[in-house]
Amino acid sequence: MDRRQILAGLASGASLSLLPSIASASNRPGRKPNFIVIYCDDLGYGDVGAFGGRTIKTPHLDRLARQGMKLTDYYAPANLCTPSRAGFMTGRYPIRTGLARGVIMADEARGLPLSEVTIAEALKPEYATALIGKWHLGHKGPSWPPTKHGFDLFYGIPYSHDMLPLSLYEGRGEDVHEVPFEYPQLQQMFWNRAETFLEDNASRPFFLDLALSAPHLPNYPIPSLAGTSAAGSYGDVVEEIDQIVGRLIDKLDRLGIAEDTMLIFTSDNGPWFEGSAGGLRDRKGGGAYDGGYRVPCIVRQPGTVPSGVSTNAITMGIDFLPTFCAMAGKQLPRDTILDGKDISAVLTRAAPSPHQELVLFDNEEVVGIRTQRWKYVIADYYRTFKFSVEDRGYPQLYDMTDPDMSESYSVASLHKDALAMMKARLETARTTFEPLKSSPGSDIFLRPGERPPSHKPAIWQD
Repeated sequence: MDRRQILAGLASGASLSLLPSIASASNRPGRKPNFIVIYCDDLGYGDVGAFGGRTIKTPHLDRLARQGMKLTDYYAPANLCTPSRAGFMTGRYPIRTGLARGVIMADEARGLPLSEVTIAEALKPEYATALIGKWHLGHKGPSWPPTKHGFDLFYGIPYSHDMLPLSLYEGRGEDVHEVPFEYPQLQQMFWNRAETFLEDNASRPFFLDLALSAPHLPNYPIPSLAGTSAAGSYGDVVEEIDQIVGRLIDKLDRLGIAEDTMLIFTSDNGPWFEGSAGGLRDRKGGGAYDGGYRVPCIVRQPGTVPSGVSTNAITMGIDFLPTFCAMAGKQLPRDTILDGKDISAVLTRAAPSPHQELVLFDNEEVVGIRTQRWKYVIADYYRTFKFSVEDRGYPQLYDMTDPDMSESYSVASLHKDALAMMKARLETARTTFEPLKSSPGSDIFLRPGERPPSHKPAIWQD
């Protein structure tokens, strides 16, 4: 069946019968699927050609999209990196892990509790597991190193590459030691180590989190690409990422494991001071608008994931743990509340989302709700303060079927029933998550009639 037949089926509503099911996936009988997640840092929705980007050249990512599925309405678990990575690793909204507030700085001792079950732990013992790249879930005390969280191998950095002091570590178990590195070569070093891991584990199931630390600022292009992109050094680095994706695709093909491997490309949050949100409103660390959360996501597995297909089913990074467990035939973590859903039917049959809603947090505060059709926003930043649009009588309801993705015009006055429904959903979420705050009431809102506090909260964080 060619791409036009699949797309015609999607348009006619007959997609479920046309697309392959997970039961008929063409990986080798008896072999559990491999999982690779390329988790970029601060890559925007509009930085990839397949998602509308025009300035930066991304031919390999565009090829990946042609060979797989685009998730156009995929959300990172948070608008900042530490909580986003906590949500991805555990399948839980980051407020449940204690890591929803800000990012872990170099002098902090916070970290992912050992009681949390990561994707790597959930897939053990059958899977070889590696975290190559950026960790940023705790670099002191019991949370360090990542090999305490189910990873056989760690080769990477403890936090963002703009934080000091920065070291590159390698090791297994608790035997993790520093290795020398140069900033312009860092992404290449991550790829080279990932390539060795693939070669070493091609004959058995594996999970690889290739957590590139780019294109987070500052940018360090490799010499061969420096100055080649119309988007400056940021574009140079994104094009380097694109080349790494191309090498990875080719490597899987050469090893003969492409059909056994689910390859996912995405980002931890939207763009920071540079990069394109692709027409989405706001950026990394902002309020509840999509530019901080909605990021590129492409999934490829020949014979299992249909090629050349897009889905607008709402999904989030918290969905990967339950999905991988389902596809690997593994039990979900016991005695653990998971917020993520098994989206294997979305990925293999373009089925509707299993989510009734996605909850959007800014730090520990519920600031938005997204359903398949509607988005309700209650907070934004204004003059460095978190601004409650809800308290000022400016209800922000958006119809997400509108081709205009900019969330520029609220339709609250046109859809009273939808507004009431979304308000009720948000209040329910608040009731659920308010007791989980590390310091209740500490998120600062500038409300009507209130004077600004004497100190200003840190809005833009690494």
